[in-house]
Amino acid sequence: MNPHLGRRGAARESSVRTVASAIVVLVVMLSRFRLAFSADCTIVTSLVSACSSFVTYGSPDPIPGSPCCVAMTSLNNLADSGDNIRTVCRCLMDLITTYSPNATAIATLPGFCGVSLGFTIDPNTDCE
Repeated sequence: MNPHLGRRGAARESSVRTVASAIVVLVVMLSRFRLAFSADCTIVTSLVSACSSFVTYGSPDPIPGSPCCVAMTSLNNLADSGDNIRTVCRCLMDLITTYSPNATAIATLPGFCGVSLGFTIDPNTDCE
């Protein structure tokens, strides 16, 4: 425990580590089993949820190497074929429709993280 954080700070630091560890495990699983399954919206939503602070509050900005950007890189790796790209696209379009006040934040995630999904996250994007 960091003596400068106190109990609440240490608990928060522990929670952040737990979330980061879970994301790393998910990334490893995706990279190992990517060929065994196709993309689905549950996976896409789970990966985008790693960026929930930015999507909800607009900060902190995701930076390469952060759990959010690791998740965006995994999303990019998942969108490795025509069918998976279309599925990821449709799932992201559903997310920006559902969370329309946060659509701009969702749309900027790949750019912040230095990845290109092969399509623009925009309500007018045709995923087909």
